[in-house]
Amino acid sequence: MRRLFPVTEETVAEAPGGAVDAGGPPGAGAGDREWSLEELAAAYAYPERANGRRETWLRANMVSTLDGAAQHDGRSQPISSASDMRIFGTLRQLADVVLVGAETVRQEGYRPVRARAEFAAARQAAGQTKAAAVAIVSASLELDYSLPLFTSPLVPTLILTGAAAAPDRVAAAEKAGAQVVVAGDGMGVDPARAVQALAGLGHTRLLAEGGPRLLGQLVAADVLDELCLTISPMLAVGDAQRISGGPSVPVPRHFELVSLLEEAGFLFSRYHRS
Repeated sequence: MRRLFPVTEETVAEAPGGAVDAGGPPGAGAGDREWSLEELAAAYAYPERANGRRETWLRANMVSTLDGAAQHDGRSQPISSASDMRIFGTLRQLADVVLVGAETVRQEGYRPVRARAEFAAARQAAGQTKAAAVAIVSASLELDYSLPLFTSPLVPTLILTGAAAAPDRVAAAEKAGAQVVVAGDGMGVDPARAVQALAGLGHTRLLAEGGPRLLGQLVAADVLDELCLTISPMLAVGDAQRISGGPSVPVPRHFELVSLLEEAGFLFSRYHRS
């Protein structure tokens, strides 16, 4: 994996029409090589305030084909790659909590985030649990509580729902060991309240993994701070969803490119809100 360019004023000035090969991460020699997990973690580290205090930061991680498909046959895995999965795993290890929609849990066969020895010391030093919790956004709470997400997580799975959720389903979720968090006045979840509720539980490093409907809600609510988007060098055609779905926002949100990596034609981009 190699860095095409670190996005700074200097490199933009140097290459107004193309990328500059910066030779990999700072301090690296050869440009065309696979980055270590430590280097990836440093490149994707969550921002901190100047005084050292943590701020709540919500990033999303998605993959898209060249023609805009976020899935193939209902799943993202067919348009991914080994390097994409390394970054996917690294982002999970940096996060306090992974935010995901209930339909994505069903379609992608979600499992608990596992602890990894390579990140154990860093997570302990940061005051994090051994692995990130999974937070499922669900209005109906129609979930399969026999899944490993509920039977064998390292940390309890969270379910974000509305105050009007059916009491019997809330009770069933809690009986299965899930922590139910109310983040909306009606049946649905208010994205801003979801972020606030997770921060109130001490989860300030937030990672959303979709699906498109959830990402669309986060964008519409203007709570997304960062998008990590993998561009897959594939053409899918068909009628697959885009990375975000839902009604249009009144004014398109503007994000700035902050880094770009490449491996085997896959582009790994990071955008921050302007």
